[in-house]
Amino acid sequence: MRAVLIANSEDADPGFVGRALRQRGYSFTEFIREDHQNWPSLDGFDLVVAMGSNWSTYWDHIADPVRAEQTLLADAVSRGIAILGICFGAQQLAVTLGGAITRVETPEIGWYQVFPVSEAANSAPECLTRGDWMQWHYDRFSVPAGATALADSPVGPQAMICGRALGLQFHPEASESIVRLWMTGQGADEIAALGISPDELIEETSSRVVDAEQRCDELIAWFLENIAQRHMV
Repeated sequence: MRAVLIANSEDADPGFVGRALRQRGYSFTEFIREDHQNWPSLDGFDLVVAMGSNWSTYWDHIADPVRAEQTLLADAVSRGIAILGICFGAQQLAVTLGGAITRVETPEIGWYQVFPVSEAANSAPECLTRGDWMQWHYDRFSVPAGATALADSPVGPQAMICGRALGLQFHPEASESIVRLWMTGQGADEIAALGISPDELIEETSSRVVDAEQRCDELIAWFLENIAQRHMV
């Protein structure tokens, strides 16, 4: 089975998500956002995975790649191709489906719990809210009409489903090496501005990634069985 991996050139590691999908027979073709003019069609693909980014959907200077990704996601929806959106990818999915993106008052960087939405108690997997997930975001999405919220946090929606698409604000893919990458360059300035200790963030990450990888594997298994193959009318 073939999956598209939409990502930025400097941050294209699907981490635990990629491992879980590969173990279930998926191979990846990278669609790099900065090279959106050369993306091929979705012919022959079974899944689109839209990863996170240090971009915001409303930045004018990246309007072209943002629109290209939204167009591709809309094409996937129309074709019935399953979609997994993560952080920025989930925000792009939300906009594609009619939702909106807004800046949060308090960014989430670090490990946070997400909480089940009561209306979706019977449809959300237990692994979604069993433990904390890595977060690194300044924006949030609204749940579009026709979509179902599965989980949230005090900052906003954290998981939604719509048709064969799953959008996650948190980062189930986040391994220790990925978090270390995010903490360099601009990321180092961001955590310093928020008063986050790099050593403490890495220590917490090291203590949580084994459990997070297991829950990510369970989440991907649930997604593939219950969402990606949904009967569409």
